[in-house]
Amino acid sequence: MKILILGSGGREYSIARAIKNEQEEHELFFQPGNGATTNLGENLNIKDYNELADFAKENAIDLTIVGPEAPLVDGVVDIFKENGLTIFGPTKEAAQLEGSKVYMKNFLAKYNIPTAAYIESDSIEDLYKFTDTLSAPIVVKADGLCGGKGVIIAQSHDEAKKAIGEMLSGKSFGDAGKKVIVEEFLDGYELSMFAVCDGKDYILLQAAQDHKRLLDGDEGPNTGGMGAYAPTPLVDEELYQKVKDRVIRPTLDGMQAEGAPFEGVLFIGIMVVNGEPITLEFNVRFGDPECEILMPLMTSSVSDMFYKAATNRLSDINVEFSSQYAVGVVMASENYPYSSSKPAEIILDDVKHEEIANNTHISFAGVSEEDGILYADGGRVLVCVGLGDTIKQARDRAYLRCGQVHFAGKKLRTDIAYQAL
Repeated sequence: MKILILGSGGREYSIARAIKNEQEEHELFFQPGNGATTNLGENLNIKDYNELADFAKENAIDLTIVGPEAPLVDGVVDIFKENGLTIFGPTKEAAQLEGSKVYMKNFLAKYNIPTAAYIESDSIEDLYKFTDTLSAPIVVKADGLCGGKGVIIAQSHDEAKKAIGEMLSGKSFGDAGKKVIVEEFLDGYELSMFAVCDGKDYILLQAAQDHKRLLDGDEGPNTGGMGAYAPTPLVDEELYQKVKDRVIRPTLDGMQAEGAPFEGVLFIGIMVVNGEPITLEFNVRFGDPECEILMPLMTSSVSDMFYKAATNRLSDINVEFSSQYAVGVVMASENYPYSSSKPAEIILDDVKHEEIANNTHISFAGVSEEDGILYADGGRVLVCVGLGDTIKQARDRAYLRCGQVHFAGKKLRTDIAYQAL
């Protein structure tokens, strides 16, 4: 197959890597890709979605996979479908489940999907009034896309009110904060679950746990994610069944009733409170770094799963998973997540140890390439992934691989998967 992948991060790299490792020969294209995706396929520079659809038609692209949320919210799927092209991802209307937190919370309430008590408003008085009814900590969210950073967990009423004021004024997140959600804080443990959907049917992948905060012990500011592991032992069959019955099925049925059938990845942020799954949020694409650990755990064809989902035929296939565990450790640049960092040359040691060579790999993200040299460009640079028969073995292997990657100012957590261990 000829496959086009939209995006430039570790998520897109790991999808491409899984497809490249299949038995069949596939030709891969990336828009825009990164400095390492050129080892897997061809990078394009076509920013206009209509021109990209023309490229896909002229080059007989069989399948397009959309990685990040912004093109989905902008309607790239609608443009490709209007051109008769096969594309994996939700339409602009269905992508509102991530594009607008207000839409998402109201959808959850309408279809009786368990979620935290909340108010959504652009009235500072109403938001303050609701805030006073809650006990701290209090969750404050900007409505629109903020690159995973639009959620504040305020430790006091004063801090919550300050966050509300800064969002509504546009100071924090610009137009994304012109409407605000205030909701109760749920005390439990958080999970990431991913359902690959074709509008009616779905396949639930293994549950993962992400580590959002910058520093060990879950200290420091929230980031896009500093590491993840899967499958998590914190989920049993009963919990999976509750998520299927109470969250995924009513969401797919509800989106059909709304006239916007959901196709693509439904990423469900779950808080488990006393054994009950409560929906924190939806995203409409794979999480990053969760994607980097889920892809290598799939033993059946990844490209076939995406293609069948994009052509509404998920019921035709069986998706199979390895019995192993995967742990991914993010290496970030010196100033992440506060500010940009200057490019730094990446030096990769030759992997001489067979165990490490066979059970680890690197998914590249914020990198560029010049004259055969790879540079860390800033942000989250790469993810070292380890596989093993236990979480501890997978984690130890991932960290051994981390020790073979060098660049100025590299930053990583040393406790990924500690919840399970």
